Amino acid sequence: MKRLNYKEYGEGEPVVILHGLLGMLDNWHSFAKKLAEDYWVITVDQRNHGKSFHSNDFDYKLLSEDLNQFLDEMHIPQCHLMGHSMGGKTVMSYLVEYGDKVEKAIVVDIAPQSFGGGHEVIFNALLDLDIENIKTRKEAEAFLKSRLGQMSTVYFLLKNLARHKEGKGFRWKANVQALRNSYDLIKGNIESEWPIDNDVLFVKGALSDYINEKEFDMVKDIFPNAHLNIIQDAGHWVHADQPEVLLEEVLNFLK
Repeated sequence: MKRLNYKEYGEGEPVVILHGLLGMLDNWHSFAKKLAEDYWVITVDQRNHGKSFHSNDFDYKLLSEDLNQFLDEMHIPQCHLMGHSMGGKTVMSYLVEYGDKVEKAIVVDIAPQSFGGGHEVIFNALLDLDIENIKTRKEAEAFLKSRLGQMSTVYFLLKNLARHKEGKGFRWKANVQALRNSYDLIKGNIESEWPIDNDVLFVKGALSDYINEKEFDMVKDIFPNAHLNIIQDAGHWVHADQPEVLLEEVLNFLK
C-alpha cells in the first residue's frame, strides 16, 4: 500500500495542511507549530513530493483519493482542510469528491480556474542540472542561480535536493519529470456539476495574481459559501511573507 508521508503537531480538532507544487510538508513547519497551540495539525507530503511515493500518474482526482485514503488510515472521519497553491486545488477537488468529510476549508492563493503557467523555466532548470554528477550543494545552487536568478526561488527548490543513501551523488525528492509531464493538469480547472456548500476561506496575497478579485463571483458559482480575505504585503507564498497575519486569519475562520 502506498502511504503519504506526514508530520503531526498538537492535539484537538484535526487540521490537515497540503503544500504547493515542488514543495513539501517542511514548508509549513513553523506555521503548523503555532496553529498546533489550538489544533491537531497534520502536514502531508502529496504524491511525487517530499518523502511520499513517486508515480507517473498525477492529477487532482488521484491527489484527492490519496488524501481520502490517508484520512481513513488516520481514523479521521472529518477535518478542517488547508492547502496552498497546488495543495489548494487538491483541497477544492477533495471538496467536490468528499465534501461531507470536511468541516471548513482554507485555500491559500489559488483559484479553481486554470492559471497561465510560468513553471516551465523552473522544470527545465531542474531537469538540465546534471544531478548525478554534481559533488556539492553549492554546485547545484550556482547552476540554478545562473538559470533562474531569483535566490528565494533557488533556496526553495534546493530543499528538494537530497544525497543518495549510499552517499554518492544527489537526487531530487520530488518526481520532477512526472510533475513536468503533468503540468497542464496541475494548471487546470477544478470543476463541479453542482455547488459545493462547505465554508471555504480563500486567502489572497495582495501582491499575487493567482486569484482575481474581479472574477471572484466565478469562484462563488462553485463555492457559494466562499469568502475572500486579502493579506497585504504578501505574494504567492503568503505563509512565508506574512505568517502571523495568515495565522490570525485562519484562527478567526476556524473558530
